[in-house]
Amino acid sequence: MIKIKRVYDPPESGDGKRILVDRLWPRGIRKEDVKWDEWLKDIAPSDELRKWYSHDPSKYVEFKKRYKKELVKKKEVLQRIKDEAKEGTVTLLFSARATEYNNATAMKEFLKS
Repeated sequence: MIKIKRVYDPPESGDGKRILVDRLWPRGIRKEDVKWDEWLKDIAPSDELRKWYSHDPSKYVEFKKRYKKELVKKKEVLQRIKDEAKEGTVTLLFSARATEYNNATAMKEFLKS
């Protein structure tokens, strides 16, 4: 099972493996204050795409299309996440305020396809 969660939300016992999928470390929080198992910076949207999107919900559909093109090139790590999700829960952590329009939501959708 794959879940998504804001990195600022408290961990729960059902989170399983917690993977941060942002390129930049979240603002205002120290690494030692976050329960995370892995930080996959390279699977996050490129700096160019991240800056273009700028968390504008009106660009989300196009963001997902562009991000999918980037994710297709990351088959090995995506397969590893899928395999881990078959064995137990994987929670993709993100820092965006928008819980519906972010890279973790787009990645989860891509992983299910």
